[in-house]
Amino acid sequence: MKKPTFLERLTGSVNVDAYDEVLDSDEYHEETPHEESTEDFAEDSEWHGNQGPDDGDPQEGELPVDMYQTGDDVVIRALIAGVSPEDLDISITRDMVTIKGAREEMQEAADNDYYHRELFWGSFARTLLLPEEVLIDEAEAQEKHGLLEIRLPKVDKNRSTKLAVKSHAHK
Repeated sequence: MKKPTFLERLTGSVNVDAYDEVLDSDEYHEETPHEESTEDFAEDSEWHGNQGPDDGDPQEGELPVDMYQTGDDVVIRALIAGVSPEDLDISITRDMVTIKGAREEMQEAADNDYYHRELFWGSFARTLLLPEEVLIDEAEAQEKHGLLEIRLPKVDKNRSTKLAVKSHAHK
């Protein structure tokens, strides 16, 4: 018996007992490609932790953030525990925010003495496209207990003003 197609198995148009016979047969297993062993994979690639595959330079991490809006502001929050506020570089344009910094590791144990290593150390950055234009001159950033909060006032597009026309005509 030939191997049933995916559609035949899905719709049940093939006898299940006949399908089991095909799976149990030696012919089916000979047709199936053999999986590569994990040893072959280990020889082909190496894991470098926080390093890129081609260079020894540590990779820059991406800072996880929350971004939401209130009636007047776009608010960005990020956990920056272990980073001094003076060591943060925050750049703002009317439609984009970039946050850069570095978290320095204080290694108190040898690498092979760690049971778990899950914390991120090193430089990080995050660039966010803002959903609305903001007033960059009125932006505020504050840090409290390792939480960075950036408040960006939205541009009020409904605001209008009357513009007086000046005349330079001689009287």
